[in-house]
Order: sequence, then C-alpha cells, then structure tokens
Amino acid sequence: MTSFVGVFVSDQWLQSQFTQVELRSLKTKFISVKNQLGKVTAGDLPPLMVKLKTFKEFSEEEIRGILGESGCDLSNEIDFEAFLRAYLNLQGRATAKVGGSKNSWSFLKATTTTLLHTISESEKAAYVAHINSYLGDDPFLGQYLPLDPATNSLFDLAKDGVLLCKLINVAVPNTIDERAINTKRILNPWERNENHTLCLNSAKAIGCTVVNIGTQDLVEGRPHLVLGLISQIIKIQLLADLNLKKTPQLVELVDDCNDVEELMSLPPDKVLLKWMNFHIQKAGYKKLVTNFSSDLKDGEAYAYLLNVLAPEHCSPTTLDAKDPTERAKLILDHAERMDCKRYLTPNDIVEGSPNLNLAFVAQIFHQRNGLSTDSKKISYAEMMTDDVQTSREERCFRLWINSLGIATYVNNVFEDVRNGWILLEVLDKVSPGSVNWRQASKPPIKMPFRKVENCNQVIRIGKQMKFSLVNLAGNDIVQGNKKLILAFLWQLMRFNMLQLLKNLRSHSQGKDITDADILNWANDKVKRTARSSQVQSFKDRSLSNGIFFLELLSSVEPRVVNWNLVTKGESDEEKRLNATYIISVARKLGCSIFLLPEDIMEVNQKMLLMLTASIMYWSLQKAVEEAESSPSPADTSSCSTITDASPSPSINGEDEISSLCGEVSNLSFDDAASDSTVSSLVENEVNSVGE
Repeated sequence: MTSFVGVFVSDQWLQSQFTQVELRSLKTKFISVKNQLGKVTAGDLPPLMVKLKTFKEFSEEEIRGILGESGCDLSNEIDFEAFLRAYLNLQGRATAKVGGSKNSWSFLKATTTTLLHTISESEKAAYVAHINSYLGDDPFLGQYLPLDPATNSLFDLAKDGVLLCKLINVAVPNTIDERAINTKRILNPWERNENHTLCLNSAKAIGCTVVNIGTQDLVEGRPHLVLGLISQIIKIQLLADLNLKKTPQLVELVDDCNDVEELMSLPPDKVLLKWMNFHIQKAGYKKLVTNFSSDLKDGEAYAYLLNVLAPEHCSPTTLDAKDPTERAKLILDHAERMDCKRYLTPNDIVEGSPNLNLAFVAQIFHQRNGLSTDSKKISYAEMMTDDVQTSREERCFRLWINSLGIATYVNNVFEDVRNGWILLEVLDKVSPGSVNWRQASKPPIKMPFRKVENCNQVIRIGKQMKFSLVNLAGNDIVQGNKKLILAFLWQLMRFNMLQLLKNLRSHSQGKDITDADILNWANDKVKRTARSSQVQSFKDRSLSNGIFFLELLSSVEPRVVNWNLVTKGESDEEKRLNATYIISVARKLGCSIFLLPEDIMEVNQKMLLMLTASIMYWSLQKAVEEAESSPSPADTSSCSTITDASPSPSINGEDEISSLCGEVSNLSFDDAASDSTVSSLVENEVNSVGE
C-alpha cells in the first residue's frame, strides 16, 4: 500500500505559488491534454486556458498574443513547469487588467490566493496565546505547549494535524471523535494525511471556508494557509453565542417582532457590532461603529463600552488621554481588570486590526454582555427559534451551501434565501448554465417584485431539473416558508450528489444513478467483505446502531476503522459513540458530510442517503484518480475522468482500479423507481404545508 504523494516541481519558488489543490487540478488538466495530443505545445495553451475559466478577461486570441509577447515559440513542446509559468504570467496580466487583486482574507474567509503570502505577526501571537490557553492542559498537546509566538513552532506543530483537529473541538465541542485522530509522536505520511483530511472536512462542517486548501498544504505548514484556517476556527468559537438560540437576551437589542427577524438573519459579527452600539449609545457616544477597524482606532468607543459594562473599574483618565496609544493601554488595563483575555496590543487598536479587534470585543461580550434578564422578552425570543429537526436541517443545508464556494456567505438559510439570489448562485454552481442572469436582480433588492422574479426563476429551474414542487411557488420562498424551503434544498443537495456520481461512472447508457443504486452498491460492498449486515432501505431501523456504516467504510478502506473502538450499538450511549465515530471516520477518509450523530441514531433517511452517497463518491473517485496516476490504454479508453478536483487528496488503499468500470456499469438503473424515495418524502412534506 502506497501513501499519498503531493504534486512537486523542481523550482521551489514556482512550487510556492500554488496550493496542492491547484497543482493537482492543473496537472490533471495538463495530463489530459497530453494524453489526447501525445504532447503539449505552447500553441495548445490558449484553448486550454480558456476552458479553465480562470481568465474570463481574455479571449483565446488575446492569450495567444500574451504568450507570443513573452518570447514563447508556439510550436515548441512544453513541460508541466512551463505550463505553470505561463499560467502565472496570465494570472498577473488578468489581475492588472481588472485593477488589482480583489482577493483579501478576513476572519471569515481564509486567504487562498497564491500570490499573497504575508502574515500578521500580531495575529500569530494572539492565536498562539489562544492555543496555549485553551489546549495547554490537553493530554497529548501538553507536551508541546506553550508555544513561543516569536518562532515558527505553531506551523511546525500544525504539520501533523492533531493541533488543528483539537482546536476545532474547542471551537465546536464534539465535532471530531478524538478516537479517530492519529495521535503518536511520529506519524507516517498516510496517518498525517488522514489527520489533515479529517481536519479540512470537519472545518467545513463547522462553517469554515477551505476552498483551495489541500492536505499537502497543511503537511508543509504553509503559514498563510495555516494561520488563515486557525483564524476562522477561533472566530467561530468566539462568536458561537451571538445568536438568539444561545443568548436569548440579545432580543433586548430590538424593539418589535420584525426587528427580531432581522436580528436572526444577521451574521454573528454584525450582531456583535449591534450589541456594541447598543451599549455605547446608552452611555452617550454619538458616533455609530460600523466596523472593527477604523471606527475603533481612537479607542473612544472602547472606553465608553467598558465604562458602561464595568463602571467599577473605569478611570476618567481614559477619555482624557490625548495620545491614542496611551488611551489604548488604559483600555486594555480596564479589560484586564474584568478578566478579559488580551487578544491584542495597544498598537493593534491604533492600527485598526479588524481580526484582533473583533476577537477582543467578542471576549468582552463573553465576559460581561450587560443585557437584561427580562423573562418576557427572553421567552419571546425562545418562541422565535426553530424546532430541533428544522434547526438541524437548516444547519446542514447552510454548511453545504457555504462549502460550494459561491460568492455569497450564508448565515441563516431561511432569511438569506428569501430574495432568491443565493438559490440562483447555488443552482448555477450545481447545474452550470441553468440560470438566466439577465433576468435576475442582485442584492440589495428594494422592490419586492424583483425578489419574487428571482424566486420564480428558481422554481422554473427546479421544475426543469424534475424536482417535486407541488404547491411550491416563488412567493413561498419570499415569504420564508421554512418547510417548503427545506424541501427544495434537500432535492437540490441530492441532485448535486447524484450528478457527482454520474460524472464518475460510465456504461450506463445515459441513465442516472438512483437512490436504489446507491443502496445496492453499499449492500454489495459490505457483502463482498464477508460481513453479515444488509439493509432494506435508508429507513431500516437497524441502521441506528451504526454497524452497517462502519462495515461499509471498512469495505472501501480496510485500515480506516479501528474495530476495537466500535460498540455493539445496543444502548443509546453505545449508538451515539458509534455515530460520532462514523462521522469522523468518513471525514477522515475524505467524505464531505454535514450530518450529526442524531441523524444516524434517529435514522434520518435523507441524511443517511447523503452519507452513503458520499462514501460511494469517494470510493469511485479514488479508483479514477488511481487509474489516472498510472494511465494505460485500457484505463483511458474505458473509464471516465473527473472534471473537478476533490478538495482533499485521495488516500491510496484498497485496489479498485480493475473493478471500477464493472462496478459502475453493473449498477441497476430502474427508471420507475429512480425518484421514489425523494418524491414521496418531498410530496408528503409539501402537501402537509399546502393543507
């Protein structure tokens, strides 16, 4: 069994300009052209670059001209490194043409641009302090902590993946079953890759943006990517309570029910700003704080906030101080007397560091939010929150949408989709070319009928994709009908997964993969390993103990399940242990999934279908990638190729190369039964709402 090897080039500078995900994707496309033509010349690059859709600013002729300007003979054969240099040249020209790079990393979306590798030493020091504070007592990491912020020990420690996995569990407890983390002093490449795959898929599952970050990038400890990911994880931890479900007292920030709905739709950082303005305006501060940067540089807003929250520690000299740095020192002294962790220095306040200011304000909120305990208002806020099942589904679809890499970040599905724009973005991602953007209105949308027009187009596209949309109209989405929105998103998520599977299989005579095919594949996989588990449907109550899924995971990669950790699944506690282990093992393998342990324990058939389909997708994709890495005439003629690279590198394991094409072609395709599961599910939900 061989371990995963990243894509490497001899020129180290050239290597540093790309993430591993980018290198793998570009190499796949380069090899594809080479296999088709026998060799790649500079003259073959213009049509290839246009197909990449990275350089929309240039036509094929313009790209040809740029290559000619660089002194490139279009008839000469080029290797992969020359291809990469041409790519960087075009990337620089494209950036200059649109007036500079628009890519910048914030606390919410980590940088993935390969042309900007600067990091903030102040932020690194703050994150190191955070890690030392929260993980210093960890049984495994304690031997390596505390870290020294003046060195690169943070990036060195992150190379094995354990630190990042543990940090995710600090941010959102129980996201990762720690039994699935490989914790040894010395890890082999396969184990290290597993940890990083688990980390990246778990980061997506708590809301981080990890597009264009691959496991090899983390293995190399690339500072700008590691720091960007850590910053997102810490932000999620610090802002976890800034919603009505966790802190119903936040309802005090608004006056009526319409304002409560608006508050629920705000992202956590905007809620934090609203909370800050609520207090400082009561204290007499006249300005409105709209950001965590320039509006906080003079320190006045901080002084008012701390004076109103902790008047017992206030000092009149804070506002009287003329020097901003001196005032910032007094502010931090005041906060320290409140037992607030010091996330920033006086200089960070004066310079307006947005990430560190946000972390500091969030810490103040956690320590003392200053909100009332009015029982009437709190009970009203609790009435506004969703039931458990609805909340779980909203969370799943929100995380899935954000993992697609669309331009808009979703904070609350039910509020954010009401203007139709995000749904159009998702549809365009899932089914490219399906959206008529000329008939769409981009937010902010002031005219209500424009929102209805967007949502009507969403419904039209859904019908073209053969979704079950009984009693569902565009206005239902505008009105925020939760059950109907969830029913639509479920079909969209299912369609996306089935399309991914369709792209990986051949010899199906153009017929789609169905729910029944996925179930048959899973049963067949388990049966081949001489295991006894078999299930009749995704509603089979025997699935609640988790044994079938563990046997399925073991069948696609024998080394991934440690059977010594598996329980019999007889009690609720044993079922929960198995369910949490299943989710972590699947993510460790490379599956991008968003369900919770409760979905397995309660046999949520929709989520179990997606879990099984994700495992199937990983298994077939691994076989295709292995076939591509050692192409032969038989392989290239009979197996389809992947059009999009996986976010996580595959892990070589069970040999499926020879059986791939037979496996996918032997799937049963039953048109009559193809959508029986989804149709009955959705129609029942939608009809109940219509009645």
